[in-house]
Amino acid sequence: MTHPLGNPPSKIIAVHLNYPSRARERGRIPAHPSYFLKPPSSLAGTKDALVRPQGCELLGFEGEIALVIGSRAQRVSPEDAWEYVRWVTAANDAGVYDLRYADRGSNLRSKGADGLTPLGPRLLDARQLDPAALQLRSWVNGELVQDDTTDTLLFPFGQLIADLSRLVTLEPGDVILTGTPAGASVASPGDVVEVEVRGSGLSTGRLRNPVAAGPALEAYGAMPRADEVEREAAYGTAYTPTPLLAKGLEDGLRSVAVATLSAQLRSRGLPHMSIDGVRPTLPGQKMVGVAHTLRYLPLREDLFKKYGAGMNAQKRAIEELRPGHVLVMDARRDTSAGTLGDILALRAQTRGAAGVVTDGGLRDSAAVTDLGLPVYRGGEHPSVLGRRHVPWDSGVPIACGGALVQPGDLIVGDADGVVVVPLDLAEELIADCQEQELREQFITEQVRAGHSVDGLYPLGPEWSEPFELWRRSRTHDTSDTSDSSYAPHASQGDSA
Repeated sequence: MTHPLGNPPSKIIAVHLNYPSRARERGRIPAHPSYFLKPPSSLAGTKDALVRPQGCELLGFEGEIALVIGSRAQRVSPEDAWEYVRWVTAANDAGVYDLRYADRGSNLRSKGADGLTPLGPRLLDARQLDPAALQLRSWVNGELVQDDTTDTLLFPFGQLIADLSRLVTLEPGDVILTGTPAGASVASPGDVVEVEVRGSGLSTGRLRNPVAAGPALEAYGAMPRADEVEREAAYGTAYTPTPLLAKGLEDGLRSVAVATLSAQLRSRGLPHMSIDGVRPTLPGQKMVGVAHTLRYLPLREDLFKKYGAGMNAQKRAIEELRPGHVLVMDARRDTSAGTLGDILALRAQTRGAAGVVTDGGLRDSAAVTDLGLPVYRGGEHPSVLGRRHVPWDSGVPIACGGALVQPGDLIVGDADGVVVVPLDLAEELIADCQEQELREQFITEQVRAGHSVDGLYPLGPEWSEPFELWRRSRTHDTSDTSDSSYAPHASQGDSA
């Protein structure tokens, strides 16, 4: 493999997030730049193949602007930093997301493999360029997929160099990969990825790399593993997630009342499946989804800074939501502080959440209601969660409103409240609930016609034949189901 730098650099430093468009995709805007290292052995040039090992499915491409340091930089200021850049070129910060779990944070194996940092094809003289007026574009198979400029970067190039040089001496030849804009996604064997940087009438030309299938990895260490979280991260906005809940199950649960589900669960020896003490913001709207959990612990002031600040468990839980999730919060039934406000509720909605349940307090209740996202809460409170709660962890079994909720449980809510439905019971519960509600519809019509509830509610044996006649009439749609002619003979029971 060849690349335009000639001698390998002492280090390649990559920035995690720098373009606002990419930050919006990721759902977070960092306060400061953060970095990871790629080994010099990952360098490649134009036309070199990006190799996806057998067993991997998520070879991600990221078109980037690469800065090549020209002179030793140590504790330089942002204002002077551009003087230390010698060359600018196009780069592809490629990686295999199937291995990202193995070196979480460092990206060593996922992004450090040989050939996963192609650069080129031409080096542009940094002295002839305005760092705030560069354009970056990427194509896959000739289709433009990334197009952004450097005038709105979260962290301008001078800030990156100054920040790094406070602690890390940048040597001549070192490479800084400055972040990727929106549109980075996944490429497959047979695809061709191209990246170009333009500025001041100059162009790097297109860095062109085909994607090729490689041999399987030897089983000496972590092996490829892909899940929905990694697929979403790799594909970005191009990702269409697998539904969390089969449509048949979702439609079935929507077709029956929470009260009926509660009764059927109780008949199976599960009387404690309701989440007690919560009320809906939208009583007329049904909520059905799959539980994703968040646990708060009681406030401890000495721990809140560590666990409550920054990207805490509450915010992580929101960002972990997938379409169809219901975020269920364990706030120990303490409603004297908010556990959700309008901004995080909006983010949950944009993540595709089916709803939120908290046995704690809700802030900004009017604004949250206006969003149209079903939210069940223990009460309203104006204060932030730090008054009572420390966001502790997510994706663990919790207690919410007296019910044990596991990640993956089904959550159903309506005007009567919320119940937890074990996934393995869902199909039979739906069938039995539909049968129960059909019987109750029949009973309601007979009561409306003037019959006593004695022997009718619950449906007694003397009403079995009239009920079956009524059921058949509904199937064939041949009669008026409110007609009292479905009553049993007087000798069999109530003649009302």
